[in-house]
Amino acid sequence: MSPPKIGLALAGGGPLGAIYEVGALCALEEAIEGLDCTACDGYVGVSAGGFIAAGLANGMTPRQLCAAFIENSADAPDRFDPADLLQPAWQEYGERLRLLPGLLAGAAREVLLEGRSLVGAVERLGRVLPTGLLSSDRFGDALTRLFARPGRTNDFRRLSHRLVLVATDLDSGEAVPFGAEGWDHVPISQAVQASAALPGLFPPMEIAGRHYVDGALKKTLHASVLLDRGLDLLICLNPLVPFESDRRAPREERERRAKRLADKLGRPAQRALQPRIHRLVDGGLPLVLSQTFRSLIHSRLALGLKGYELTHPQTDIVLFEPDPRDAELFMANTFSYRQRRELAEHAYQATRELLRERAATLAPKFARAGLALREDVLADREARLLPAPGETPLEQALRSLRGSLSVLEARGRQA
Repeated sequence: MSPPKIGLALAGGGPLGAIYEVGALCALEEAIEGLDCTACDGYVGVSAGGFIAAGLANGMTPRQLCAAFIENSADAPDRFDPADLLQPAWQEYGERLRLLPGLLAGAAREVLLEGRSLVGAVERLGRVLPTGLLSSDRFGDALTRLFARPGRTNDFRRLSHRLVLVATDLDSGEAVPFGAEGWDHVPISQAVQASAALPGLFPPMEIAGRHYVDGALKKTLHASVLLDRGLDLLICLNPLVPFESDRRAPREERERRAKRLADKLGRPAQRALQPRIHRLVDGGLPLVLSQTFRSLIHSRLALGLKGYELTHPQTDIVLFEPDPRDAELFMANTFSYRQRRELAEHAYQATRELLRERAATLAPKFARAGLALREDVLADREARLLPAPGETPLEQALRSLRGSLSVLEARGRQA
């Protein structure tokens, strides 16, 4: 009898999405016995999820990704420099500016000599606008170095496990599965850049004369590329959900939830108890656009998951995503890297809480795939992804000891 096949599908969401997925994956691997995030049967990643999926398929554990991407300590061998994502697209600016003299001359000719409207002439000048503000070149170079380390590869064909990174062909609008047959000759680093090239933020990625942009333009997950391989379990992570205000919930419930979160993250309770959002419209255009974008991609995800359940009934599909009432993640800047430690810890704790709440429904699905939910690990209320702010080594040791005692007590009750 062949061992169960497990797949991992990671959606996008900018740096915030990657941070959420790292924290959530650390929680999942610790709390699910038998789950090895570096040894899944297959991985599919879209946008920022492609970066995480490529790391996992290359043997980087969630904790190693956390050390490189979240903790970012100077002595970390895989240290990721956030400045690599913030380089202006100078080459794109230069190429567009070189078009300006010719476009101005053409616009003047149309208006002055041919009598065409000024509006049409202004539209012609739109070609001088850059297609992206930031360059992903340094990010691509960093990925190339990362995958060149011993035991890793930048070649899809040399991976031990299937990896698919989805981008969108700009000129056809079709989804392109880099890593699948016929598309596996492209370097993994370039495929990550293409899948994460969000229009307006990064210029389209040119590969073999074609231009590619963010894979989320077509679908949120693209999970079918793995489901068609006959999986027993597909674990999906989606970082972006529309916000659902809890202002109509009883005040006691809101305060209890906020204080529990404050205790977990080691922040002052009064800060967490402050209402973050009353009405989204009061936040102006940024919050309205954020809610609109999240609602659009999440509705596609929900529709896609329903379709997958019908077309692949033999596969258990489990989705992990933030609580829609989670104002902390909703208010975070999708493209911010500054609060990465706090947000990763937030995702870690929220995922552990979700596992505890859904243990009864998740345990049978995990069991069918040869996995088991470790209730003893989840019983450790002291567990943290990262040390608390200002926590001394002695305090860390005491917290770890208290957690170990909680685990032992939980095992005793189970026995």
